[in-house]
Amino acid sequence: MKPLVLLDTPALYYRAFYSVPDSIVNADGHPVNAVRGVLDTVAQMVRRFDTDRVIATMDADWRPAFRTAIMPEYKAARVKDEEAGTEIPPELAVQLPIMNRVLTAAGIPIAEVAGTEADDVIATMAAQSKTPVIIVSPDRDLLALLDSSAEVSVLRPRKGGEWEALAQTDLPTAYGVPDGARYRELAALRGDPSDGLPGAPGIGEKTAATLLENFGSLESIVKAAKAGVKTGGLSPKRAATIIEVEESLYKTLEVMRCLTDVEHGIDLDRVPNSFDRAGVEAAAEGQNIRRSVDNLTSALESVSGTAGAASAHSAAPGSTATASPPSKSAESAESTVRNGTDGSWAQSRLVGFDLETTGVEPATARIVTAAFVDSADQVRTWLADPGIEIPESARAVHGITTEFAQANGAAATQVISELCAEFAALREEGAVVVGHNVVYDLSVMAAEVARHRPDIDFPSIIPTIVDTFVVDKHIDPYRKGKRTLIETAKSYRVELLDAHDAAADALAALDISRALAEKSTEISAMSNDEIMAAQADWKRSQAAGLQAWLRKKGNAEAVVDGSWPMS
Repeated sequence: MKPLVLLDTPALYYRAFYSVPDSIVNADGHPVNAVRGVLDTVAQMVRRFDTDRVIATMDADWRPAFRTAIMPEYKAARVKDEEAGTEIPPELAVQLPIMNRVLTAAGIPIAEVAGTEADDVIATMAAQSKTPVIIVSPDRDLLALLDSSAEVSVLRPRKGGEWEALAQTDLPTAYGVPDGARYRELAALRGDPSDGLPGAPGIGEKTAATLLENFGSLESIVKAAKAGVKTGGLSPKRAATIIEVEESLYKTLEVMRCLTDVEHGIDLDRVPNSFDRAGVEAAAEGQNIRRSVDNLTSALESVSGTAGAASAHSAAPGSTATASPPSKSAESAESTVRNGTDGSWAQSRLVGFDLETTGVEPATARIVTAAFVDSADQVRTWLADPGIEIPESARAVHGITTEFAQANGAAATQVISELCAEFAALREEGAVVVGHNVVYDLSVMAAEVARHRPDIDFPSIIPTIVDTFVVDKHIDPYRKGKRTLIETAKSYRVELLDAHDAAADALAALDISRALAEKSTEISAMSNDEIMAAQADWKRSQAAGLQAWLRKKGNAEAVVDGSWPMS
């Protein structure tokens, strides 16, 4: 039987809530960053361990009465609302029902037991499991469950999207203790202010490990302190401290001890539950979590071998089309006028374009997703395997993990070739490609073409470009605030529900370009050639102005590149 993955879900959704941008909101305007983060983590675990046996444990009571009876200050500092006794920010609370509905429909049981924390459910299931157990949590306290009598490991998230796997055999090297029982005593000595656990003042993790190594247990350390022992790291000052806080240390041990007999009501041998595709679709509707849901669905189906019919919103790996672009033969007379018979760029066929990548430097960034958008219903998207690890900083922005890109993305060369073909066709047609700060996207494209298709002369296939960043700054140069796509969309009352999704960003840029054309009849009347030349001039002027301002503010060597439409 496959291993059992136990999620410390509260710790994971808090981590996602504070690390994934809250600009990602659903149709009701509520953030869904925690939902996305948890779903992406689940998908990553499913692929990493090749198992769909996943359980999401929850805190039914994050300050259980049996723990606060021992130590009233336990987690007291986290209370946000004294009357409700909650620590959950309202922006996070509204996300939890969404997350639970998706997980339940995906066949992942929700384990929650009245009067207990997720740690207690995890400890019980780990003790009961007949298969290897992987506990996924950033909480070090769960390392106390590691011992030689059970095949249990803890996977902890690290910086840069990495994970640290720890088994009982890793504890001596990692923390200087032999097993989970001694780790709990180390943690009691060290303390944890965030949980209201005071520890022994002046005794940190390394000193606690030294004392445990030399005396064997907390009980032996206390006895040695009372006997006046002055060796093994037990100085008179430390001994006095330990004697003074002895009662508190033993209370801390009890508070940290997880229950192993809670009635969770789940038959571990029958996990996972059945996958309800219709339920998943219904739970995701209007939530702007489509990418994460598709990621999870793909992962679960890949390990279960039961891939079903494709979602109406999902598409084949790599290059995809959620709707076909309008064909020339099907275009109406109105479309013919729109495609530029009057010589105005604004009356041409406008196509939004955007990339999501692995980094911020155009020369080194690799394409992860790309989109060309005619309208909300006419979208062509690509998912690429960039051929390198996707850094956590990039994953936190666009939500695509390395594992998902590798499993579902097309080869980078294929994606670059198809994007170039699209650019060439749009140029041939006389269409206008619209993007926000498009100099970045086109510079990334140029670097990727040089990397994968050096036979293509990319500058020669670029069509007319409208950069909403440059045009907006020219039309409204003194508007205060940032000029990011999100803020610019707000200024022009353009809806952008799923920022940092290539298709959503491309559509927003498209709508902003139309708003700009309405705002300035002079600019909207320009021909394709005129708008291209004007933007190049505006960009140079804007760069020169910013450079002068930076030098005036004290950065005497500041240089701002005024190149456009590529750097």
